[in-house]
Amino acid sequence: MTIKKIKASKTTAALLQFCAVLCIFLLSQQFLSMREPEMIYKGPGVTAVKMLSEYYSDIAGTAADTEVYVLKGEKPGPSMLVLGGTHPNEPSGFLAAILLIENVKPKEGTLYVVPRTNNSAFTCTDPQEGEPMRFTIETDNGPRWFRFGSRATNPVHQWPDPEIYIHASSGQRLSGSETRNINRSYPGRTDGTFTEKISFGVSEMIRKEGINITVDLHEASPEYPTINAIVAHEDAMELASQALINMQIEGMDISLEPSPKNLHGLTHRELGDYTDTLAVLMETSNPSQGRLRGRTDESLVVNGIDKFYEMADEYGRLYVPFDEKGHPIQERVARHITGIAQLASAYSELGLGGSLVIDGIPTYMDIAEGGLGSYLAHKQ
Repeated sequence: MTIKKIKASKTTAALLQFCAVLCIFLLSQQFLSMREPEMIYKGPGVTAVKMLSEYYSDIAGTAADTEVYVLKGEKPGPSMLVLGGTHPNEPSGFLAAILLIENVKPKEGTLYVVPRTNNSAFTCTDPQEGEPMRFTIETDNGPRWFRFGSRATNPVHQWPDPEIYIHASSGQRLSGSETRNINRSYPGRTDGTFTEKISFGVSEMIRKEGINITVDLHEASPEYPTINAIVAHEDAMELASQALINMQIEGMDISLEPSPKNLHGLTHRELGDYTDTLAVLMETSNPSQGRLRGRTDESLVVNGIDKFYEMADEYGRLYVPFDEKGHPIQERVARHITGIAQLASAYSELGLGGSLVIDGIPTYMDIAEGGLGSYLAHKQ
């Protein structure tokens, strides 16, 4: 081999090595960015920020621990817990929780908000779904980014999955991957998995604070039967029915379903059974959740427009109407916020134990038509 060829080979090898190091660096930065939480700003109603570990100390210092925002009213009254981020790939629940934290102020009673219920699941996505890691909302003060996570706990924190997941308190058998789905792990247990310890912390918070109403915010695909709906434990049926009537009076199309007694681990079933809270769950229509969607990018997450779902609607394959306007994120957040407002009003109207009065909650039309820009407009 000539000297020139040897030098060329060394140069090529050095160039390839540099490219490999650069790729590793860029990928590592992308990986580490998944650990970076977005900012949440304390609004005028926030009176304290606690950690879930204050209710269950074993999760302190781990990715299971998460913030609990407390908004205590000027006058005593009943309390409501709002759970956002149970499934971080269902972003309207997360944004609705942030909107509450940053804008509302209870006048009577106390509002507890957990924006990242499964904090671990915000640190990963589902690679096979081709999902974005972040999405951006345009606000009055410029763009603001938010995390798009996974339906399940990061496998870095809980692994391996069993072939069959057995729900501890009921003995129900499910697919092994459901062991990392926090909404199959309630009421949780102290000697359980990483995910079960998170749900135990939530259950303990409800018990120790004597929380009267618990609302878990979710999204579902347009072809899923339980959609644009409230799902309520039997003890919460009267409350949910009154809220539903109020929402329908406002012109919102929404249905009510009872919590099934043969499907365990969900908030509306287990929190209703194992605590004294009135447990409900809300679902909105999100095309980025479904199997019929096209490309899963940031635009689909935010704008909710998908030509394949428009075609599916024409064939009558969906449980919600779907046209060229899609189901944008502001519409989905508006549904959640309106549901929370009407559940609070219904509790007071029914005389279930005092008044829960929350000032600063925008109306459905304020958000759905006006957008999220003014409610998330904090300087970065």
